[in-house]
Amino acid sequence: MSEPPEILRKVRQWVEKAGHDFTTSEYLAALREGCPFDIICFHAQQCAEKYLKGFLTSRSADFPKTHDLVVLLNLAGGAKTLGVVLLDVEPLNRYPIEARYPGDWDSFTREEAEEAVRLARKIREAVRRHLPPATLGG
Repeated sequence: MSEPPEILRKVRQWVEKAGHDFTTSEYLAALREGCPFDIICFHAQQCAEKYLKGFLTSRSADFPKTHDLVVLLNLAGGAKTLGVVLLDVEPLNRYPIEARYPGDWDSFTREEAEEAVRLARKIREAVRRHLPPATLGG
């Protein structure tokens, strides 16, 4: 069974945006000086969020406007479907707010940023295995 062209187009859009976030997080993580750890964490979370939303779109599943990766992972079927567990997404859940806005937050570290990129990569790889090849680009 083939997915409708409109669904494929929307999934491709999610994948493209997720890819931009992933590239940004990896590129910034390679900086030795002036490395913006908060921004790396933010883009890693955004990568995971957009891949999960792309997966849900590929299944024609409705999802709320949320940054909560636990909610999105549960809607996607969690570990049973994707092989991604809550411990893979929970650490990323603080970044949509704390990494973007001033506040009384703990500072971000290189280790935390590197872990955020690692988790984003894991979620990226897991989701991409379940997406139609036509949505993955080059």
